[in-house]
Amino acid sequence: MSPLRREVLTWDEVTRLIDHLLPQFETEFDAMVMITTGGIIPGGLLAQAMGMTHILTAAVDFPAQTEMEAAKLLAWPQFIQFPEDRLLRGRRTLIVDDVWGSGRTITSVKIRVSSAGGMPSTCVLHFNPYRNLFGSARPDYYSAVTDAYIVYPWEIDRGPDRVLLNDMP
Repeated sequence: MSPLRREVLTWDEVTRLIDHLLPQFETEFDAMVMITTGGIIPGGLLAQAMGMTHILTAAVDFPAQTEMEAAKLLAWPQFIQFPEDRLLRGRRTLIVDDVWGSGRTITSVKIRVSSAGGMPSTCVLHFNPYRNLFGSARPDYYSAVTDAYIVYPWEIDRGPDRVLLNDMP
């Protein structure tokens, strides 16, 4: 298996991705759910640009499995944090994350928003159709298609998931 290609983005590139998303929205949204941690910065940028004030967060984890890698993909999501149903009921809700890789996280949140009576739409900066586990399903809104591992500017040299630039190929 060849090493995964990495693409390091600048803040200017992120701004262009946000600018590419904004005209795509076919409706006004009543709420936004940002998926932690990847969706917080893109969600904040979109919320600012759209003038949204009903902003919520969801934290989802897929429990680690020690068996075969395939077993991990079948794990049920664990919602660490999720808005109360009353905050979503009847609202057109934009669900924001940074990337749709396998699609498990954002799809889990979409199903939960729908179950709460919300009308969910999904939005990411990058869509990776090559890792997608949901057949022809894709985000409702996305800025770019990629086959690379994307490193966003807020991930460089910061936090527990930081990427050190000198570690980059």
